[in-house]
Amino acid sequence: MNASAPTHGVLRPIDPAHPDEALLQEAAALLRGGGLVAFPTETVYGLGAHALDAAAVRRIFSAKGRPAFNPLIVHVPDVATAKTLVTAWPEVADRLAARWWPGPLTLVLPKRAMVPDEVTAGRASVAIRIPAHPVARALLAAVGLPIAAPSANRFTELSPVTGAQVARSLGDRVAMILDGGRTPVGIESTVVDCTTTPPTLLRPGTITRAELEVVVGPLQDPAPVTDAEAPRAAPGMIARHYAPRAMVRLLDADALARAVATERQRGTEAPATREAEPVSAGANRPAAITWSEAGRAAAADLHVHLHLDASPLAYAAELYAALHAVDDAGCGTVLVEQVPMDPAWDGIRDRLARAAHP
Repeated sequence: MNASAPTHGVLRPIDPAHPDEALLQEAAALLRGGGLVAFPTETVYGLGAHALDAAAVRRIFSAKGRPAFNPLIVHVPDVATAKTLVTAWPEVADRLAARWWPGPLTLVLPKRAMVPDEVTAGRASVAIRIPAHPVARALLAAVGLPIAAPSANRFTELSPVTGAQVARSLGDRVAMILDGGRTPVGIESTVVDCTTTPPTLLRPGTITRAELEVVVGPLQDPAPVTDAEAPRAAPGMIARHYAPRAMVRLLDADALARAVATERQRGTEAPATREAEPVSAGANRPAAITWSEAGRAAAADLHVHLHLDASPLAYAAELYAALHAVDDAGCGTVLVEQVPMDPAWDGIRDRLARAAHP
């Protein structure tokens, strides 16, 4: 199979406002039979398999090239189903679920034996969430089973926010892609470990620490782990993750301006036909992603410049689409303006730091 050559026959448009029941039943049959179905959630597209079928779950790892030590998130339709997968449901889980489910929050809880070790990387706990996207919810209702689903892309690569991006990444490694359009949240879920006291914030997302602590009190940070141990802690904990093909450089506005000035100088020494070169010739030219007015001004002359919204939720919704656009333009490097240190940006800073990791 060639992941770089998408099989568009598996890309099936579905209207989130009115999901086609026949198409959902077709996807559900594939899942019950052990096949892989990609589908939109409110965060990113997921690559789904029957979560209680170990062989089906192994197909996720094979399709993504994902190592077996990296756990998956299980998607369920309701709290009642979530409780069937765990041996304990602490009061803190009730409070978090009541506030954010359905939504971009994953809870880690002690698992029952029915959950295969393939899902949890051999850990005694399982990561669970109820997605809010109408297509994901309709698919869960149609299949009547929990669905294990990491992001629908090759391991460590940029998460997809459209069905076409899934097709480009996975090609015919997936039996069906339910294409429900662009995902609205844009980055992966916040992950909270409810097996510890107090709970542990394992992965930041668009739900902030401050918002969580209003509901459950102080959260603790993960205990220090080695690079080898980190992937087992929770989904998305690999040092290099969420990465485009372009090399990501994180720069403050001043450093970005200096980098652009160097590029501008290089451009003056280029042949006079430089501006006529096709976009595909951009491999040696950097792109930029900015959010501030200083960043916008600094990057104005670049070959590809994407200026994103200065609010964290809107920026998160646009980030992966912007990074995909940089790759589509053929740029070898993207200069990303560092985002604010405000805690509301923690999830975005986490994704950018992992994308920039060598």
